[in-house]
Amino acid sequence: MTHYSSLLRAPLALRAALALAFCLALPFAHAEGDFKHGKKLVFDTTQSGNKLDAAVSQLPLLVRLHSGNFTFSEAKPDGSDLRFFAGDGKTALKYSIEKFDAVNEIALAWVQVPKINPDIKTESIWVRWGHEGAASTQDSKATFDASHLLVLNFDTPEAVKDSSANALAPKEATTKPLENGPIGGAASFDGSSRIVLQGPALQLKAIDGFTLSTWVNPVAAEKGGLLSVSNGALSVALDAAGKLQLSAGKAQLLSSLALKPGVWQHVAITAAAGKAQIYLDGVQVADGGLAWPDLAGDVVVGEGFRGGLDALTLSNTARPVDYVLALAYTQMADSAMVGFDDGEVAAEGEINYFAILLGAVTIDGWVVIGILGVMALVSIWVMIEKTLTLMRAEEANAAFLELFKNQSLALLNPADAQYQAAQRNQAFKYSSIYNLYAVGMHEVEQRFKAQKAAGREPHITAAALESIRAALDASIVRASQKFNSGIVLLTISISGGPFLGLLGTVVGVMITFAAIAAAGDVNVNAIAPGIAAALVATVAGLAVAIPALFAYNWFAIKIKNIAADTTVFADEFLTKSAELHGQQALLDA
Repeated sequence: MTHYSSLLRAPLALRAALALAFCLALPFAHAEGDFKHGKKLVFDTTQSGNKLDAAVSQLPLLVRLHSGNFTFSEAKPDGSDLRFFAGDGKTALKYSIEKFDAVNEIALAWVQVPKINPDIKTESIWVRWGHEGAASTQDSKATFDASHLLVLNFDTPEAVKDSSANALAPKEATTKPLENGPIGGAASFDGSSRIVLQGPALQLKAIDGFTLSTWVNPVAAEKGGLLSVSNGALSVALDAAGKLQLSAGKAQLLSSLALKPGVWQHVAITAAAGKAQIYLDGVQVADGGLAWPDLAGDVVVGEGFRGGLDALTLSNTARPVDYVLALAYTQMADSAMVGFDDGEVAAEGEINYFAILLGAVTIDGWVVIGILGVMALVSIWVMIEKTLTLMRAEEANAAFLELFKNQSLALLNPADAQYQAAQRNQAFKYSSIYNLYAVGMHEVEQRFKAQKAAGREPHITAAALESIRAALDASIVRASQKFNSGIVLLTISISGGPFLGLLGTVVGVMITFAAIAAAGDVNVNAIAPGIAAALVATVAGLAVAIPALFAYNWFAIKIKNIAADTTVFADEFLTKSAELHGQQALLDA
């Protein structure tokens, strides 16, 4: 207890750092190895699969295994070595096995997938097996999130079992098992059979809404109840034409299509805030107003219904439309949304972590990354332009200094042919020292012309020498400004890049925890993808800042060297000009 109280008295920054470190360590806490075999289960939420328009979180995914996609002889006979991992191949996912029949080579498992992003083909989870020492770690209560009030998969023929965390025991269950359901075992209703459940958790609040998902196979187009709450205060039933009917008191909502007798079809209903929607095989067939009060009491399943029911779930929240669609699409026998990748991959090193991270980045993260991308492009442009400018300047300076070293007297005489040739030499075009030399010689020429016009011998006075020095100093300043232009963009990238990246990470972490709070279920599978994706923004910020920092320091040294050479040449130019043209000035004095 002393240790915990000491931690609570620690500075806020230290506690925040420890919390972040704990979050970052979570994705690796449940990694498992030593599995000999593995396959990737890929999601296709684009138009070519089953399109989703928004991300779906904590989806109970049905995984169907059979001889066409799974080698049962490589797994333990009871399937206890079957495991499911996130796209990183390391983060263990919560799961429960509804059926594992190694003899007939068929298995059904429910896996809680933390997140499925919309309009993407690169996301996946991993199925691994082939570990002789592995014991079963399945947990049906944790597979379905905390919003599930009731989960009936009818996977045990001898009894009806609630697989949710509530684990409700039915007060009455007079149904018979049905072997050939859409997902394995199902329940058969004969019109007089029903299932009655009761418990303190069976409460539906109007403000939160509810979601019902189930597979239905009616015997005929006739009336029959599918589910009712609180003595029929809220009910889902089939009317005489076989259409779905949602009732709350006197208010009713009727589907536009009827169920087909003798065919398994997925039915989903969501309702909240006075509105309700009905879906049939992933297609909306009703949408309208439906007000209902807070409810509590018995839940009755299948009263007066003739046919089969399977995979019935009731949640105390209105699920988003894409969640409902994902339930329908992924539970279909030949789902276009989820399927195994071709071939078996056992080596974990072949996992594309980069694609997994990018697939989990949220919109706010992409905005920050986009800004950083623009900054990176600007920095690259500045680096390329400055590199070429400085290289040309150094090369041209070296060529001119070599010429000046050998022909200084001729180059300082405006009447000399060597001076005229230097003015026409294009090799000196990018030389900062030649430009300084040209400024100085221009000043000398102007004075010589004025002196000749006045009939005097051309010479440089002390006052003229100071005037030329001022012109050279001004030229040096302008050259320095030219070389340093654009460097400020690198400093912006150096200082702003990491902070923008940190902003993206903090916002991403906030959104992740807000989503977890809204879902009401805290687990590693919900935290890990959001935290990992949020850190992508920080990595992007550092990726912008680090190259800009190296380039800035390199440019600073190069510009400093060029400036030093230019200053030295200015002094040499003035000294030699005074020596060459200043004798007459001394005589005049």
